[in-house]
Amino acid sequence: MTSAVVLGGGMAGMLAAAALARSADRVTVIESDRFPDGPAPRKGLPQGHHNHMLMSGGAQALDDLLPGTTDALFAAGARRRGMPGDLLTLSAEGWYRRHRGDAYVIACSRELTDHVVRTRVLADKKITVIESAKATGPAGDRRRITGVRIERAGAEAETIEADLVVDATGRRSRTPEWLTGLGLPDVQEERVDAGFAYASRLYEAPEGTPEEFPGVLIQARSGTGSPGRGAALLPNEGNRWIVALIGTRGGRPPTDEAGFEAFARELRDPVIADLMAAATPAGPIRAYRGMPNWRRRYEKLPLPDGLVVIGDAATTLNPNYATGMSIAALGALALRTEAGRHGIAPGLGRAAQQAIAKAAEGPWQMAVGADQWFPGAELTIKRAPELMRRFTARFARMTTENAALSNASFNVAALQAPPSSMMTLSALLTVARGPRRAPLTREQAIAQYPEFGDLLKPAPADAA
Repeated sequence: MTSAVVLGGGMAGMLAAAALARSADRVTVIESDRFPDGPAPRKGLPQGHHNHMLMSGGAQALDDLLPGTTDALFAAGARRRGMPGDLLTLSAEGWYRRHRGDAYVIACSRELTDHVVRTRVLADKKITVIESAKATGPAGDRRRITGVRIERAGAEAETIEADLVVDATGRRSRTPEWLTGLGLPDVQEERVDAGFAYASRLYEAPEGTPEEFPGVLIQARSGTGSPGRGAALLPNEGNRWIVALIGTRGGRPPTDEAGFEAFARELRDPVIADLMAAATPAGPIRAYRGMPNWRRRYEKLPLPDGLVVIGDAATTLNPNYATGMSIAALGALALRTEAGRHGIAPGLGRAAQQAIAKAAEGPWQMAVGADQWFPGAELTIKRAPELMRRFTARFARMTTENAALSNASFNVAALQAPPSSMMTLSALLTVARGPRRAPLTREQAIAQYPEFGDLLKPAPADAA
């Protein structure tokens, strides 16, 4: 009988358990907290109060792992929004033209997503959970991990034997120190930190707001020498909106009432501030900081057999890119694939770690490619050449007017296509030719979305 232990009962841990249940006879999840009975915040998820999106690539991986999950989310009030067709977007290079594409996001509260996924995972009788328990270290040696030592609340320490141990404990992961304690070298870490911070608030949407009401994105601009500032307004379940204001080091959003509203109004366009003024606050303003891009290169270590690190414990990206849950799903799908090939047996851990790292490589490159150009960004990697920044900006400008380039770009951003898919000969020639149309004005951009009705105020004379 084969067994696996998953450390951590968050999104990455639940999906890893689902992935392993196809190959293992028994999967045990060790969770330090207690799960709520319904959609509710968890102590170990301080960012849970903020804006969350499931990218289409992640949604497809989620349905592959747990068929019918996105339908369950929609039934519970989640909203699907196409990119860019259902999102009024002011990019760093201008307003996007509205058109249909394949990429989309699923928007709802993190509590709802966690609850739906957790309920479906734990319906599998192969999977059991030990709550209010803490993993204190691995059993085994530098060649082979044979289980994990845990402490349950009010009980003596014990060891759970397993053929595979998966660390899905997120940023608080202790695997680096556990491995050095076994005599292994330090894991290589890479970090790019632009000092991003969030301030978020829930709003009751105005009465009569249509169900198909668009989301709104104002992207932060990098490479200008000034702090990046942006915002997002997205629908949540229960006829609510969530507004997230974002800013980099030197331009972080305030959390007092007046400051929050002023920050939104002083962005490159006040469209989100205008919508906030038409809505009713439904909760406090919450802040969240500590949003670096940070990965641990476990795939480069001679890892002991029987150990895998997944999710934020391996790669954490700035939540501004809304890829965390999707990377967790893609990583779990990679784990399931390797478990199907190797079985829960020697060789699985190293193969799975390589596949998990590969699944996160594209999102990592996209995130650090942008964040390294904000002022004061702290890097442990080599900065890209200035020529690359200029080319990226030119490419982004072309995506605002060219539907084919726009769709290719959003497919990559939504993790349903690799970055290389944008670099076709046709795309490069289009970028080389340069813009063919004048950028959209604010009025033209908003007029593409009659769903806004009368909620938006007339544009200021100097609007971007």
